[in-house]
Amino acid sequence: MTCGNFCDLTDFNHCRLIRLTKTGRRSLSHSISHSSTDSNSSGGSDAENPEDEVSPRDMQQINSKGNMDFCIKNIKLADFGRREIELAEDEMTALMALRKAAQGEKPLAAAKIVGCTHVTAQTAVLFETLKVLGAQCRWAACNIYSTQDEVAAALAEQDFPVFAWKGESEDDFWWCIDRCVNVEGWEPNMILDDGGDMTHWIYKKYPHLFKKVKGIVEESITGIHRLHQLSKAGKLCVPAINVNDSVTKQKFDNLYCCRESILDSLKKTTDIMFGGKQVAICGYGEVGKGCSAALKAMGSVVYVTEIDPICALQACMDGFRLAKLGDVVRHVDMVITCTGNKNVVVREHMDLMKNGCVVCNMGRSNTEIDVNSLQTPELVWQHVRAQVDHIIWPDGKRIVLLAEGRVLNLSSSTVPIYVLSITATTQALALIELFNAPEGRYKQDVYLLPKKLDEYVASLHLQTFDAHLTELTDEQAKYMGLSKYGPFKPSYYR
Repeated sequence: MTCGNFCDLTDFNHCRLIRLTKTGRRSLSHSISHSSTDSNSSGGSDAENPEDEVSPRDMQQINSKGNMDFCIKNIKLADFGRREIELAEDEMTALMALRKAAQGEKPLAAAKIVGCTHVTAQTAVLFETLKVLGAQCRWAACNIYSTQDEVAAALAEQDFPVFAWKGESEDDFWWCIDRCVNVEGWEPNMILDDGGDMTHWIYKKYPHLFKKVKGIVEESITGIHRLHQLSKAGKLCVPAINVNDSVTKQKFDNLYCCRESILDSLKKTTDIMFGGKQVAICGYGEVGKGCSAALKAMGSVVYVTEIDPICALQACMDGFRLAKLGDVVRHVDMVITCTGNKNVVVREHMDLMKNGCVVCNMGRSNTEIDVNSLQTPELVWQHVRAQVDHIIWPDGKRIVLLAEGRVLNLSSSTVPIYVLSITATTQALALIELFNAPEGRYKQDVYLLPKKLDEYVASLHLQTFDAHLTELTDEQAKYMGLSKYGPFKPSYYR
């Protein structure tokens, strides 16, 4: 079997958003590939990232130790970034406990991990944990807007090879990934990805590197979809662990994170009042459940759209009105997508929306809202503030588009650090599992995280609550056919 061309299996159409700026000048935003914007992001606008700024690629920077193996916005921000990382460490207790428990045995000694995730204070705690556990790492950002520049500086100051800054162009995005991989005398043997871009780049440019790669850990639904495409085509060269569908990721990151961050994101972008508002939420998976519960609690009237009868029945039993988007789109005040699919909200829907309707995406992919269909001569884009655009119809009607259709909570706000600790701990354990697995345990396929590790992640986080688990007696364990120490759920439990 030979490694396939990852690019053949993905869609990299480009989009350019024409908008009316505060000065009235029409301008083009960065050209952004679907791959680079599928990932979560944390802000960015024309005002925040003027095109005339000097690119970090054109600057020569050096840290206090004389190291130059990085490319970031400004190394002088390192002290600020270190404080943010320390604050994140206080909330990411489980990851710190894992660091303390495993640092003696160095389970990732000899691991050379190349990563493409968000570069934030929370992910920095993960990066530095991997280093403590023995790994060598090189890192790029999975999204052009998600990087916290001060955090990147703090990592670079600690000799961490990081190539990321907020407001990268598309060319910068791929250049940073290439700088992580194309290094003389250093070849990765593990990949940690969020969206599949690092995996794609290695398949496209350096397929020979897969001879040494022991596995891929993928965090996002988009990246998992790409891996399954490769697997079905017989072109996946190494085993991969699907972190996104681990129970801890689904039930905590997707549900509880979105339940809290949807309200914060909408308030920060629109200052909207939730009480009495009519909201259509597309999709009733874990993300949709969290968003629906939050808005219902604030007094909104919530409609849910679903394709899955099981999820649809859950929505009905939870007290929500199940409807088709086309039947309610004329009178709702907000439309929120939570599906991970494409073209969930299309131009025909937006033509029917009432004046002032807010449209946003909480799902993983930036394709859920057909933003490209709004780039027509008769519509005017008016940029209002960071992550807020008014799209104005010829008759004066306007809809409020948030984050240009990208995932809202990390584009305009933040997400709870504690929840990110759960996902980061899962990623670390998945890397340890794949790197140390005996030859033959994992084939060239996509696997779920072993249930034992899923439960271990949850147990580490119980310490925060001073919670105490009940232990099975020998008689009870025998009756249930379980080990006293787990796993307590079957591998197919979701």
